[in-house]
Formats: sequence, structure tokens, C-alpha cells
Amino acid sequence: MDVSEEISISVGFAGHDHDACLANAMQSAEAYCDTRKLQLTPVRRKVLELLLEKHQALGAYAILDLLREAGFSSQPPVAYRALDFLVENGFAHKIERLNAFVACALPGTDHYPAFMICRQCDTVAETQSPASSFNLSATAQATGFKIEQTVIEAKGVCHSCAEIEQP
Repeated sequence: MDVSEEISISVGFAGHDHDACLANAMQSAEAYCDTRKLQLTPVRRKVLELLLEKHQALGAYAILDLLREAGFSSQPPVAYRALDFLVENGFAHKIERLNAFVACALPGTDHYPAFMICRQCDTVAETQSPASSFNLSATAQATGFKIEQTVIEAKGVCHSCAEIEQP
């Protein structure tokens, strides 16, 4: 398998049908919650919608501002509880470098995400990181360490911003 076959589409940088993307992600979240008897409360739903609409990493306080504009409580615990739920159930990821959150491009699937972060427009693209090519797994297994989470983040310039930079 060559590298191009291993790399999935990076939603944040690729053109796509945004309305369909939003609708499909919300339907997937609703079905997931129904199946597992989880509550996708109005606040959780709105936070997920906000993350899906932006395709950018949003910090908790930016989310609080957007919730306030939408008529929800703007107390920090409200946003943090919703974000914890979304991350715990695979609907969102935390971008450690930015201390912010993005909607998951592949909700409901077991995958190894890697993130490309544009330093100019703050767009975040999620792509797959093949687990077999990451040697940390083999090292951890050999030492008896059980990896619970890895985060792969790359900072750079997206194609659109790179075109603007060129003289």
C-alpha cells in the first residue's frame, strides 16, 4: 500500500458539501446516543453543531460566547461538561496545542486521528494516522505500558494560506 492509499481525506482543508457534512454528523450523533441510551441534551447538541459549523478549533470560552448568543447559559461548567461528553463519546477531539476542540471527522469509528493545524487561518484538518506505522505502540507493548491516548498534531500552513503567502 502506498502513502496515498493510507491517507484519508482531510475534511478541514478539502472542499465538501458542508450542509450534508453537518446533517450526517448530527444524524450519526443522534443514532449513537439512541443506541447507547445517552442523552444528547440541547446544550451538547448545540456545542456539537458549533464545532461542526466552524471546521476550526474553538476554545471553551469561544464556545461559551457562541452559546450565550444562541440563548444558552454561559457558565463555564456548561460548556466544559458538554465538551467532556462530546470528547468521551468520540464526537469531538481536543487539540492540545491550541487548548481547543474540533468536531470529529469520523464519529463512531475506531480510528487514530492526526491533526494538521494552519497557523494562519486556524483551520484544523483531521486525517488518519495508521497505527501500524507508529512505533510507539511496539515500544509500549515491549515495556508493558498500555497506551490509552496519543495525540498527533502538526502545525503549518494550509494550501489556501500558502497561495496567499506567495509573492
